[in-house]
Amino acid sequence: MDEAAEKIGSAVERHTESQWAAVVTGGYHRDRLLAATALILGIGLVLALPFALRAGAEFFLPLTAALVVAIALVPLLEWLERRGLPSAAAAFLCVLFFIGVANMAIASVVVPASNWAAILPKRIGMIRTTVRPLVDVYAQLNKSVGELANTIMISKSHTRTVTLDTPNSLLSLLTTSAPFVIVQFFFAMLVIFFFLSGWTRARRHTITSRSTFDSAMTLARVIQEVVDRTSSYIATITTINVILGCIVAAAVYYVGLPTPLMWGGLVALLNYVPYVGPVGCVLLLALGGLMTFADPWYAAAPPLIFLGLHLVEANVVTPMIVGRKLTLSPLLILVSLSFWAWVWGTVGAVLATPLLIIVHTVLDTAGRPDIAGFLFERGTLGGDARKDSGEPPPLA
Repeated sequence: MDEAAEKIGSAVERHTESQWAAVVTGGYHRDRLLAATALILGIGLVLALPFALRAGAEFFLPLTAALVVAIALVPLLEWLERRGLPSAAAAFLCVLFFIGVANMAIASVVVPASNWAAILPKRIGMIRTTVRPLVDVYAQLNKSVGELANTIMISKSHTRTVTLDTPNSLLSLLTTSAPFVIVQFFFAMLVIFFFLSGWTRARRHTITSRSTFDSAMTLARVIQEVVDRTSSYIATITTINVILGCIVAAAVYYVGLPTPLMWGGLVALLNYVPYVGPVGCVLLLALGGLMTFADPWYAAAPPLIFLGLHLVEANVVTPMIVGRKLTLSPLLILVSLSFWAWVWGTVGAVLATPLLIIVHTVLDTAGRPDIAGFLFERGTLGGDARKDSGEPPPLA
């Protein structure tokens, strides 16, 4: 009787264990299937997002730029609120501050630049005269190379004529695009104002609405880190660029280049774009030197001055100041710059580094998904790799 009861009990126990193992294994495979589905949908979203952003640039570009500017202005907003100002009044002052800075930059750069563009056709002859020695050297070198090539090549090379279409005038382009620019600017200012005016209340509500204390603390840490790092980077880089622009303005004024404030402003603005901006500064300063000085050595002075200052700034000053607060891979910066420049052009290139900082900060603070482990670890997308080894599948 006891033996029969023991047999029945052991059979029931084995049946229960087999059922439990089936439940655990089924739950494991279900979790892996849901995770694989989420991964595939995420990859599809990532592949489709750039084209959606590029197609909807008229909406997404001012919205994104406004959000980046608003995040950078959050410390000023909080400083004003600590002084007793209401959120709406503090947000309005922040918007006025940004508009004032933007107007100063535009007034110091755009008006003189339009004058330079107007006199450029009249200075073409002067530029040709200035660069003629360099052209003669190049022509002599090209002639020597051509003679050497003719002694080697058997067949003659045929000359092709390339015709370039004359681009549309800048005035007509600005005239047709001005209404859209005004609407987008007004939309961006509204986004900045409403974002800042509801920032404190929205952050408090977002944190207190979390179901657990740990999730609330994680969310608060993510928000604070994003604001701190983004605003700190933009404030630091702006300070460095303004100082560099002032030094360049003083230097080109000393060598006799007209409108030094415009050149300093151009340097400060273009230096926001990594890698490409300094190259543009060198080319524009070289063009300004050729339009001003008849001597090629004097014409080369402005770009050489900027190049020397930029080497010091990029290799000593910026790494010493920014490197302590934020470390980004140069490869990531280059990829982000190429991506956002392809999506939104010049403005996208300016926004590339702040957007990279925001994404990098969120992933660092909230935790990065282990996609590589999901794809390449044992038992990932298919059957249970632990089946042959005799190990039980994990519960989650």
